[in-house]
Amino acid sequence: MPRINSLVGSGVKLLEGKTALVTGAARRIGREIAQELARAGANVAITYLRSKVEAEATVEDLRALGVRALAAQVDLTSPEEIRAVVTAVTAEFGGLDLLVNNAGFFESVVMEEITPSQWDHMFATNTRAPFLVAQAAHSSLKQVKGRIVNVGSLGGIHPWATHAHYCTSKAALHMLSQTMAKAWAPEISVNCVAPGMIVQGELDEAYQHFAEKTPMRRNGTAKDVTAAVLFFATAPHFITGQLLAVDGGLGL
Repeated sequence: MPRINSLVGSGVKLLEGKTALVTGAARRIGREIAQELARAGANVAITYLRSKVEAEATVEDLRALGVRALAAQVDLTSPEEIRAVVTAVTAEFGGLDLLVNNAGFFESVVMEEITPSQWDHMFATNTRAPFLVAQAAHSSLKQVKGRIVNVGSLGGIHPWATHAHYCTSKAALHMLSQTMAKAWAPEISVNCVAPGMIVQGELDEAYQHFAEKTPMRRNGTAKDVTAAVLFFATAPHFITGQLLAVDGGLGL
């Protein structure tokens, strides 16, 4: 994908004047996504649940890139809080052009020990919340022919034996993305990025065995994921309903 490579770090402001909302973006990959969108010129709102200090630091970093930014605490299992934060973001920035449903939950539990509450929490976070946020943002995105990018997982494409509830919730998110794309066309494009083994810093050594099984002979980085998100954020609006695995070929 030469277009992706030409955009990352190029300084091109393809999103200048646009507003993006990134859920769960105080830390880790969400933070990297928010920064990449800001580097492309977008004003960025992020959500967080408990990571207030990290969220405030992320907002400072985003503003240092010359864009407007804010952080909002929200429980993504609450429809009321979701509607309130989407309303607040659109009011503050005068609209919404891009929604990135990044917030998610991950845990490893053998299938026979998964409790109903663990199952429900996984789906509430990974599937129900993206639906509710997208639903709340629908009218604003429709007005401007906006975009939604959902962050799925390679686990939603290939089953992992000790992550049944996680894999199933992400598979549901993938289908939800395609259903949204069909239901909300032609005004809103909806696509999904499915990261594989993504590591940062010292974790890379601990997961080296995955790199050895990956055709590209390395684990993924946050930059690999942000490049894919930026692609869908700036690609032709005609591209919709797509699932892009960012896994170095691990899923082949």
